[in-house]
Amino acid sequence: MAGDSPRTCPEEAWPGYSARVFEVTDDTFDRDVLQADMPVVLDFWAPWCGPCRKVEPILEQLETEARGRVEFAKVNIDENPLVAARYGVLSIPTAIVFADGEPRDTLIGARPRKHYERALQAWL
Repeated sequence: MAGDSPRTCPEEAWPGYSARVFEVTDDTFDRDVLQADMPVVLDFWAPWCGPCRKVEPILEQLETEARGRVEFAKVNIDENPLVAARYGVLSIPTAIVFADGEPRDTLIGARPRKHYERALQAWL
């Protein structure tokens, strides 16, 4: 994981998520995502978003399978609107794959696992 600071354990905010899917904030985004030493799939979500809950287990499964090759993170857009605005996220759930400090692919909406697998194939 990039950076030396500890990442927020998401188990407190998302009881179903493993500690491997970490929380990103407006303050930690550059360090944790743009400066990461491997690709990061960043899930833009909000607590009130029903479709976001459907994406959670899919991303968690993919994180388990891609561990060591890709990191997975979440950013709550209600609490951290700057990152969402910076990348033009207007609909959630949205997942953006970042590699080498740049957004490489964007997935909008809750989709079946196969859709995420195909879209993330280059990084998984």
